[in-house]
Amino acid sequence: MSEGQRLTIRRASSSDLDAIMAIENVSFATPWRREAMVDELRGRQGTHYTVAEIDGELVGYAGMWCYAGEAHIMNIAVAPAHRRRSFGAALLLDLLRRAVEEGADLAYLEVRPSNLGAIALYRKLGFCSVGFRPNYYRDTDEDAMLMTLDRLSRRWRTSLVPLQEEWERRHGYRPVSE
Repeated sequence: MSEGQRLTIRRASSSDLDAIMAIENVSFATPWRREAMVDELRGRQGTHYTVAEIDGELVGYAGMWCYAGEAHIMNIAVAPAHRRRSFGAALLLDLLRRAVEEGADLAYLEVRPSNLGAIALYRKLGFCSVGFRPNYYRDTDEDAMLMTLDRLSRRWRTSLVPLQEEWERRHGYRPVSE
């Protein structure tokens, strides 16, 4: 990112659908159907989808469901041209902040065991592997690693806020949540 550019993280809207689907389709072997994403973006209670933009260009998105004190991280994706710049971390930190605001005390997600970059990010943020979901990914019958982050409210205050502040310092700018 060049000097003067600004990262904005905001709630996703239906006007973001085409850009979200473009990122979804290049990011996952089995992308979500457009109709499923339309349903997600309708904003049912407990459903949160956010997008990351740089100067108006949508560079990534993330989504979760919050219910019964739990946050299920559904997806995180960054456009290929913008990967390896910590935008996925910024999106995940924003989701976790929103989960704490919703009263969630546990976050969980599924990830391909072969996705070492994502696993490293999740571990850095405090997620632990707690098991596997057999044959979770239909395209390859690959198992999913189940990872959880418990005591979310306490972790947010003690470790995740400092991680977010470190991220902001390292990148020389502060994400704007809208």
